[in-house]
Amino acid sequence: MTHDAHARKVLISSLIGSTVEWYEFFIYGTAASLVFNEQFFPQFDPLVGTLLALSTFAIAFVARPLGGVVFGHFGDRIGRKAMLVLTLTLMGGATFVIGLLPTYAQIGVAAPILLVLVRLVQGFSLGGEYSGAVLMSVEHAAPARRGFFGAVVNTGAGWGLLLANLMFLLVSQLPDDDFAAYGWRIPFLCSAVLVALGLFIRLRLDESPDFKAVQRTGAVRKVPVAEVLRAHPLRVVLMCLAYLSAGVTFYVGTVFSLAYGTEHVGASRDVLLGLVTMVNILTIVAIPFFGWLSDRVGRKRIFLAGIAGMAVVPYAWFGLLGTANMPLMLLGFVLMFLPYAANYGVMPTLFAHVFPVGVRYTGMSVGYTLGTVLGSGLAPIVATFLLDRTGDWAAIALYMTGTAVVSFVAALFLRERPQDVPAGASPAGLESTK
Repeated sequence: MTHDAHARKVLISSLIGSTVEWYEFFIYGTAASLVFNEQFFPQFDPLVGTLLALSTFAIAFVARPLGGVVFGHFGDRIGRKAMLVLTLTLMGGATFVIGLLPTYAQIGVAAPILLVLVRLVQGFSLGGEYSGAVLMSVEHAAPARRGFFGAVVNTGAGWGLLLANLMFLLVSQLPDDDFAAYGWRIPFLCSAVLVALGLFIRLRLDESPDFKAVQRTGAVRKVPVAEVLRAHPLRVVLMCLAYLSAGVTFYVGTVFSLAYGTEHVGASRDVLLGLVTMVNILTIVAIPFFGWLSDRVGRKRIFLAGIAGMAVVPYAWFGLLGTANMPLMLLGFVLMFLPYAANYGVMPTLFAHVFPVGVRYTGMSVGYTLGTVLGSGLAPIVATFLLDRTGDWAAIALYMTGTAVVSFVAALFLRERPQDVPAGASPAGLESTK
């Protein structure tokens, strides 16, 4: 098999595995917005119940950095492939168990406790999943195609959310009583099929050539996380902050919007799920395009342009969403997710080249997962809190703009290692950031 053919095989394998992981994560986010307040927190009023349900969604993000450290350590010590098999197994098992959990009405307070514990396992596994999948593909790709390969892996989030929403669109056709009784469980239980497919693919991958080179030269680090924190702490912080805008934009647009749209706009659950599904089809196409473009014009400028767009579009998105007019609502989603696609499309390959190869898995996992805690995990909760306190979406839009400003400044100082910058990129800004 030629190198290009093998690289494509790895890319497809990573994409499938990433799609499976994100499908499982997003069905939880959807269920938390739509039904978990009634199933696991019925003793609270609707607002508090929704906040608690979304808090269990955020808990997984708290577990991500720990997973990033553990899987990053072993990924830099023994290889990327073994860690990817393990993350998928843990994530799949935890998701299937959620579909079997008894509710508060059946076992009382033990139900939300079990939900939190299983959710922690989900977050722990996903902490090592993203960086491993990206590195396997990027490190197998030719230097002039790494932006495109990383972007294709990042469409796994879109494919996963698309599958999750399609599944919930199907089960939402059930009568409300049946949906509450057993319908919400079906997407979790069906994940077993996707997990089996993902494991079948991943077990047949070869190890990353970059990691093999580290092994051959005897440059495997004994404690990668110690080196990352000692030699590259600023890189970790800058990566964390540079991620914030994308995380807030995505989770406000795909998770918070479900509760906001039904309760404050008057849109139906099916309409909102349909809108999110359509805009994800757009991102699945747009993300690889921006990755391809980054191999020609450089990743940094596209990354910054995407953040700038995410800083200004929330006002248009909320305004158009508030019309309750389907075409205008769709336009709002398109306007918000195009700059997101530009930013997210170049993010994986940009982040993959911030740290030296020997600590790349650990450094990327720690920086990225810390960003998901501050950005993705808290976004639906912060948005819900701001809406309750102010009664208006303007505060949420300002929150999204603020995170974009922070991300833009951090990204200005985030540098790729000089030898890893694409040939077509500007040589400016190649200084090492310690």
